[in-house]
Amino acid sequence: MTVRIVIFAKAPLAGMAKTRLIPALGLEGSAQLARKLLSHTVAQAIEANIGPTELCVSPTTLHPVWKELALPAALAWSEQGEGDLGERLAKASQRVTANGESILLIGSDCPSLSAEQLCAAATALNHYDACMVPVSDGGYGLLGLNRHLASVFADMPWSTATVARLTRQRILAENWTLKSFTPLHDIDEPQDLRHLPKSWLPRFSTIGSDADT
Repeated sequence: MTVRIVIFAKAPLAGMAKTRLIPALGLEGSAQLARKLLSHTVAQAIEANIGPTELCVSPTTLHPVWKELALPAALAWSEQGEGDLGERLAKASQRVTANGESILLIGSDCPSLSAEQLCAAATALNHYDACMVPVSDGGYGLLGLNRHLASVFADMPWSTATVARLTRQRILAENWTLKSFTPLHDIDEPQDLRHLPKSWLPRFSTIGSDADT
């Protein structure tokens, strides 16, 4: 099956993106980091070259910020639409899998999610029904599905430490097979800035680094 990477992204605007980092980076600094994270994620997805890469955005594809980012022409574009995060993820999953493709759902908060790891996730879907890359705060940075599974999106306590655990439980409850990868780090809170790639730290943080890259 073709594997489609779908990147969920919020417009990287001051006061809209990475708002929990504002105390550390300020309004504009947080927006700049959001842009850097998004550009990096798109580059890794394109480099993985495992199938189509789609940017699923909020609030609209028509916002001028997307042209400012000079994103690759190879990207497909879609809009997240209305609803809570679970409803929006479910719409994307249902649409892609109904078209006969497998899906890798990712955000742009995890700079250590590399092209190599995206390839490994795509390969896992040749052998498993689903795959997941957990993150250290209890969520996940990637969810891969060969078929739509509504239960992993419905009534999920998003932005809590139980998301990955509940997702895993709901997948296994369907007697699906699941490949779970080594947890990575999302960049959501000021204390997470130490996990940025070292080359980014002079620009975005004075906290120091135990970064993996």
